[in-house]
Amino acid sequence: MISEKTRIGRLAERGVTDRNVIYDILDEGFLCHAAYVIDERPVVIPTLYARSAHTLLLNGSNSSGLVRAVRSESPLSVAVTHVDGLVVARSGFHSSANYRSVVIHGRGLLLEGEEHLKALDVIVDALIPGRVANSRAPTEAEYKQTSVIALSLDEMSAKVRSGGPHDDPEDLDSDTWAGVVPMRLVAGIPEPADNLAEGIVVPEYLQPYRR
Repeated sequence: MISEKTRIGRLAERGVTDRNVIYDILDEGFLCHAAYVIDERPVVIPTLYARSAHTLLLNGSNSSGLVRAVRSESPLSVAVTHVDGLVVARSGFHSSANYRSVVIHGRGLLLEGEEHLKALDVIVDALIPGRVANSRAPTEAEYKQTSVIALSLDEMSAKVRSGGPHDDPEDLDSDTWAGVVPMRLVAGIPEPADNLAEGIVVPEYLQPYRR
């Protein structure tokens, strides 16, 4: 897993190599930022993802730049980050954030046939557990318009920062407040569509929504 691409230079003590911890970070999220090169220029886009065993699955339209980049064999870099808090130090220099992040490098593979169909279900159920069994299957047209990119988790690195501020000793007697502002992503109450048929209630797997 450690290579020249994944070796952590700055603040290497924050690096995480335990694959189970890294998988937990990935499984908690569903939004990543994917970087690729197309038409000789770098591009970064946000996109949804899911993990399946040792593979990251990225969902995209067949006409998207990301899919075109994979077809042209562009290397990919994908980043997932959770911000757990703002670290308010006694100085701006030492102020920071508590976070958990993973960066993955590799070349994507466009899935086909049965693997493609299964991956679409994996992504849907990863985002909304139980949804595949309670929604219609994709039509042939929808299937043809949607691509799934598989990215191996062979080359990845992770960093975690937690705890309070690390102030200089001479600042500890300051009358300036210091600490952490916790932050988290919280799901709200499901809101029905305006054109929802009468009598349809929120399904149990969304009461409350949890992943």
